[in-house]
Amino acid sequence: MQHPLVIVVGSTGSGKSSLALHLAERLSGELVNADSVQLYKGFNIGSAKTPLQERRGIPHHLFDALDAETVPSAGDYARMARAAVAEIAARGKLPIVVGGTGFYVRAFLDGLPALPARDESVRARIMARPVESLHRLLARLEPAAAARIQPADTQKLIRALEVRLLTGAALPSPETADPLTGFEVLQLGLDPPREALVAAIADRTGQIFAGGLVDEVRALLASGLSGDEKPFGSLGYRQAVAHLGGELSLDEAIKSTEIGTRQYAKRQRTWFRRDARIHWLSGFGSDPGVEAAGGNACATFVGRLVE
Repeated sequence: MQHPLVIVVGSTGSGKSSLALHLAERLSGELVNADSVQLYKGFNIGSAKTPLQERRGIPHHLFDALDAETVPSAGDYARMARAAVAEIAARGKLPIVVGGTGFYVRAFLDGLPALPARDESVRARIMARPVESLHRLLARLEPAAAARIQPADTQKLIRALEVRLLTGAALPSPETADPLTGFEVLQLGLDPPREALVAAIADRTGQIFAGGLVDEVRALLASGLSGDEKPFGSLGYRQAVAHLGGELSLDEAIKSTEIGTRQYAKRQRTWFRRDARIHWLSGFGSDPGVEAAGGNACATFVGRLVE
């Protein structure tokens, strides 16, 4: 038997959490996080994590799941998310994966080739090199991998070089990955008008700073964190750390976050648009018409599988 699984994706600020909550209420679902920052404990305001009092009693999985010092790979996320959806489905509930970290969603659905674990000593050697040399080095060692990775994508370059140095072999083919089994999947993508999304991002950026982001970061640093942990590199948190360090004024931090978030939203849309499996809904997740269209599509999908 194939269990139904719903995935809600889209750009930041498009209302993914709102739609996912609506679907969960209507169809007896539970949410599974696919946002790389919402995985972390204590990183609430800047990640726009739904507050506990607004979760409508719906179980949320993989939120607040990691300490800030933990650096999960996409493969780690995929294993955690697959375990969560299997447990939800086993109880007769509808798993709804929601988030905008596209590489996590892809790893969860399509799997990843078997790769060696992170090696901090090897990564340190790679990261000691000038950033601008990394793509040239990968092109010399493994031209095929370099052709797939943009020169500006430092994270992927470091990982590709790490794997190459650890194994001495080419990166394994994507065809060796193990895709998710046991589920039939409906992917919904949110696509609000560009101008409206830009306005929503500006409004949300102002809200997270007015809502206490700087105080949240100050408290995290006071708890013993250094500010170099992975979630501090995300939008909003990076700028708040810079503001507390005297590098940015508050207005500069807000403006930098807004601009960076707009650019990130554009990259997210481009990423998800490449996936022909996604059924797109024109509007924000909180729009009544989008809620109705998404709810009807999911109800039909689930009903067909359980008949």
